[in-house]
Amino acid sequence: MLNHRNIEIAPSILSANFSCLGEEIRAVERGGADVLHVDVMDGHFVPNITIGLPVVKSLAGYTRLPIDTHLMITDPGIYAPQFVEAGAQMVSVHVEADANLHRTLMAIKAGGAQAGVVLNPATPVSAIEEALQFVDYVLVMSVNPGFGGQKFIPQSLDKVRRLRQLITERQLNVRIEIDGGIDRTNIETVVAAGAEIIVAGSAIFATPDAEAAVKELRNATVQWV
Repeated sequence: MLNHRNIEIAPSILSANFSCLGEEIRAVERGGADVLHVDVMDGHFVPNITIGLPVVKSLAGYTRLPIDTHLMITDPGIYAPQFVEAGAQMVSVHVEADANLHRTLMAIKAGGAQAGVVLNPATPVSAIEEALQFVDYVLVMSVNPGFGGQKFIPQSLDKVRRLRQLITERQLNVRIEIDGGIDRTNIETVVAAGAEIIVAGSAIFATPDAEAAVKELRNATVQWV
């Protein structure tokens, strides 16, 4: 078991009610959320279209929370620096989508943001072994990207464990983020496997009280803090 870690709760606005997004964000802030997770989808890399630069820029001027932008897009190297400029403090790109991953990661860092790399469920940890030294965090997808509300893929836990072992062996300062199907029933198992940034969408915004939902997730991780 990995004890005494900084576990962060990152509500994903993909599941929020966009007609009252400001109120939803204020609720998760009151609940003690650490990061605001923003999924950017272009309809090409994944079969869905969500939000883009103007929304991220607006959020950056509205919330006190760091904005964690997950780019599920084709040609992320073109757009990643623009999201940093818009106000994102964390920007992650998919290894499956970027043939020039190192260059993109360096561009994110040059802009002053944390750089992350993302692994789809069927992508092995070995795909990012060479890039691991250049990232601040790795995002493990525990569902297939593109839509919210999917069920957690249990095999993702083994991937998190392998990744944690690799990071420890190489003595790297790299955090593990996980996104997809996480709720009160499995968050403890996910954290025990080695994840530190926990993205939750439906488990927070599909409840009657987003503030209370964040607190409940936080309380489930106290033994590791």
